[in-house]
Amino acid sequence: MFKVIDTHTHFDAEEFDEDRTEAFARAKEAGVGKVFLPAIDVKTTHAVLALAKEYPGYAYPMIGLHPEEVKADWKEQLAELRKILEEHRMTGNACQEGGSPQFSDLIAIGEVGLDYYWSREFENEQLEAFEEQVKWSVETQLPLMIHCRKAQNEMVHLLRKYEKELPGGVFHCFTGNQKEAEELLSFDKFVLGVGGVSTFKSSHLREDLPAVVPLDRIVLETDSPYMAPVPYRGKRNESAFVVEVMKTLAKAYGVSEKEFARQTNLNAERVFPLSVSQV
Repeated sequence: MFKVIDTHTHFDAEEFDEDRTEAFARAKEAGVGKVFLPAIDVKTTHAVLALAKEYPGYAYPMIGLHPEEVKADWKEQLAELRKILEEHRMTGNACQEGGSPQFSDLIAIGEVGLDYYWSREFENEQLEAFEEQVKWSVETQLPLMIHCRKAQNEMVHLLRKYEKELPGGVFHCFTGNQKEAEELLSFDKFVLGVGGVSTFKSSHLREDLPAVVPLDRIVLETDSPYMAPVPYRGKRNESAFVVEVMKTLAKAYGVSEKEFARQTNLNAERVFPLSVSQV
């Protein structure tokens, strides 16, 4: 049986407190070969690091401050996250001489970005926090997991300053139009993360993605416990449901499910610093 990767799932969320072990088991049974765990603040960074230890070789953690978590204490949060980042650098012979810093477990800086959907109260603080974490990505060569809502112009403007130095990353939860997709894909080391919205009856993604997004520029995600795909829409999302996204997009692209899974796995392997070729 071929397997898929869920590149964005919040397994640490309180929605899984009652059945987290069972949800991991369901993901494995459904054919999910690996799960990537974004953090949104200091607390969740510790949580995803703990889950990665509990599920080695299956769950992979990130570190970051989500734009909606940028509040009055954002500088303190970033300072603490920076300490955690430093603690996870590998030293000595584990580092490549003259190369980029190496990390034993962290696979990305994320979930970071800009979100002006609900409020612009902390607009400038969000920009500052995002830029600081973009600099971490440049320094560490860990890819970015980017969240962006109602702020694509501001995000693109900021990223252009670091475009040549960035290692790449994922524009998470892409739900935009063809023009927006093409603008994001102009960052040639980045891919689009596509999830459950693509299965919704009202979604235009099944037409727009094949029109302008090559198959080698997509990765699969759930963003669980949010935005469950059809036929689970309205219920708590979980990583096992990423298979429904894969099936929907394979049909939209006119390729077999096996080929779609294979290519999106390769895309994840290219973007993230881990070996997933066995998936």
